[in-house]
Amino acid sequence: MNAKTAFRLLITVSAAFVFWMLLKRFALDPDATDFLSHKTNLTRSINIPVWLTMLNVHVVFACLAFVAGAINFASAKFRKYRKLHRILGYVYIVAVLVVCLTSGYMAPFATGGKVVSIAFNLLNIFWIFITVSAYFQIRQGRIENHRRWMIRSYAFCFTNQMIHTLMLLFIGVLGMSYEVGYTTSVVGSIVFLFLAAEWIIRRLQVGGEPVPFQ
Repeated sequence: MNAKTAFRLLITVSAAFVFWMLLKRFALDPDATDFLSHKTNLTRSINIPVWLTMLNVHVVFACLAFVAGAINFASAKFRKYRKLHRILGYVYIVAVLVVCLTSGYMAPFATGGKVVSIAFNLLNIFWIFITVSAYFQIRQGRIENHRRWMIRSYAFCFTNQMIHTLMLLFIGVLGMSYEVGYTTSVVGSIVFLFLAAEWIIRRLQVGGEPVPFQ
C-alpha cells in the first residue's frame, strides 16, 4: 500500500469511527445502559450523572483528537499551510489531555477491576508523555523526531477500536466471559498499538527517507 492510499484509508476509517462513536453515544445508547450493565463488583459507587458527563466529554474530545490527527497526517496539502497545521496540532494536544483526564476519572470504575484501572491510568500517563514529547521535538526544530513521536501518540487514538475488535475475538469467538474478555482486550490493545506504532516507524517513509527506529 502506497502512502497516498494509506492516508486516504486513514481519513475514511477516521470519519467512519467518529460517526459511529457519536451515533452510538448520543443517539443509540445515551444512558450507556449496555456498558454500565457490565460493571459489577465495583469497590465504590458510581455517580451516574457525573460519570455520563465525563463519558460525553471523553467521547467528543477523543473524536476531536482522531480528526485533528488524521488531517495533519493524511493531507500533504495542509502541510503547506503551517499555521493550520500548528493549530490542528494544538487542538490535538488539548484533546489528548482532556481524553486522558476524563479517562483518569473513569478508570477506578473500569469494567474488569483493578487490572483494567491500572492499565488505563498507565496508558494515560504514557500517552501524555509521548504527545508532549512530540510537541517539544517540533519546538526544537526536530521535524523527523516530531513525526516519529506523533506516530506513537496517534496510534493510541485507535484504543477504543482495538478493544472492541479484540472483544469480538475473545468474547464472540473464544467464548470468554465479558469481564475476562474485556480485561484481556484492554491490555492486549495497549501492547498491540505500541508495537504497531514502532513497526510503522520502521517501515513508513516520512519525508522521502526511511524513518529509523529509535
